[in-house]
Amino acid sequence: MVLSAERCDSERARHRASGQAVDERGGDDHDERDREQVLGPAADPGLRAELELRRVGYVLGIGCDRRIPTQAGLLRDQEAQARENLHGVSLQVNRGETHALMGPNGSGKSTLANVLMGNDTYEVTEGQIIFNGEDITEEDPEKRSQAGLFLAFQYPAVVPGVSVANFLRLAMNAHRDEPINVKEFRDRLKENMDLLSVPREFTSRYLNDGFSGGEKKRAEILQMAMLEPQIAVLDETDSGLDIDALRVVSEGVNALRERGMGSLIITHYQRI
Repeated sequence: MVLSAERCDSERARHRASGQAVDERGGDDHDERDREQVLGPAADPGLRAELELRRVGYVLGIGCDRRIPTQAGLLRDQEAQARENLHGVSLQVNRGETHALMGPNGSGKSTLANVLMGNDTYEVTEGQIIFNGEDITEEDPEKRSQAGLFLAFQYPAVVPGVSVANFLRLAMNAHRDEPINVKEFRDRLKENMDLLSVPREFTSRYLNDGFSGGEKKRAEILQMAMLEPQIAVLDETDSGLDIDALRVVSEGVNALRERGMGSLIITHYQRI
């Protein structure tokens, strides 16, 4: 495999990088048995996949003047150049389906989530990412989000000075041809806050600023409920939650699934 340097938006990469460690399995391809052990059996070929990975391979991106966080610490770019994350990954997620992706730390789960959303810390070296029949392998994260993909981050970013309500309104407007009117926004926000048992004062606080771990995860699910994506990737959204918070988040995800949303849940826990 030949690695080629490409232009990197280091600010966006720094903002979006999740810092998961890598999978160091070698080989040219996984056979179907290996793939099923890692990702489970393939979806029914008669169903149209909303999101599909076709033997995707990727590496840590190169050419950026930065250090890349991993579970083992900071990885310098020259070290990153030799690190292959995963290859030959195939996966289908259809609307209305829920898939769980499990594995130990460092197996590339969060890396896969970031590649799906176009994090340019990683460079796709082979295969395709297909969404609604279109090849989105080279699309920016913003385009993928507008098309109907959503990623709930394992470590959500803090955005001081921007309230949760304003952030949600701006995010919704970025997905619409015309800005949402105030009444419609308030009605939808109240509906989804009630669904997730979010207190009224929550939306006046700055996004994730001073939030507990559970509050950050609840804010991610509130964003998902407001945007109503076709396919959502939840990166360890259940981690760090107590039983009550986990129940609220699970009920929210199930309610969105009833609306037709498909989901890929990355988790360590069979309880989910």
